[in-house]
Amino acid sequence: MKVLLTGFEPFDNADINPSWEAVKKIPEISGFELKKVLLPVVFRKASALLISEIEKFSPDAVICTGLAGNRDRITVERVAINIEDARIPDNDGNCPVDQLISSDGPDAYFTTLPMRKIISRMEEAGVKAAVSNSAGTYVCNDIMYSLLRYISLSGKDIKGGFIHLPDDLTESMPLALTEAVKALV
Repeated sequence: MKVLLTGFEPFDNADINPSWEAVKKIPEISGFELKKVLLPVVFRKASALLISEIEKFSPDAVICTGLAGNRDRITVERVAINIEDARIPDNDGNCPVDQLISSDGPDAYFTTLPMRKIISRMEEAGVKAAVSNSAGTYVCNDIMYSLLRYISLSGKDIKGGFIHLPDDLTESMPLALTEAVKALV
């Protein structure tokens, strides 16, 4: 199975982004071909790069990750909404307010990842995890919505979604993401 994994570059004056640090540390997994992609924290640019990488790699699944520093556990996102609304500028200085991601898209898309199975595997590995019903309105939501829209419109059989990581970069984060990949089969 081919799996595309993404994490983000640092933003908001941070030196690192735990999402990319965790993705980089995921080991090879027997039976899976992994491709790891660093995304910019920039509205529209991140999703354009993501779609380009999907078209080049032709994955069976895409797991995007990002930072949710205010959370105390890993959260698998259930839904992405058709809105960009930033409380801080992205890395290019964009700060959209109440802007649609797609003028002709639906209000929301739901993940196609096996959420409950992913959470169960993470918890069995000793990592706290839960469902989240909001990917926010920043670049994380932007790429989740764009990913799921691409999958819907392309008709391709790709599992896709988003996982938020807390600001605590421990060895449990790559382990949790490894379990998320294994849960895809």
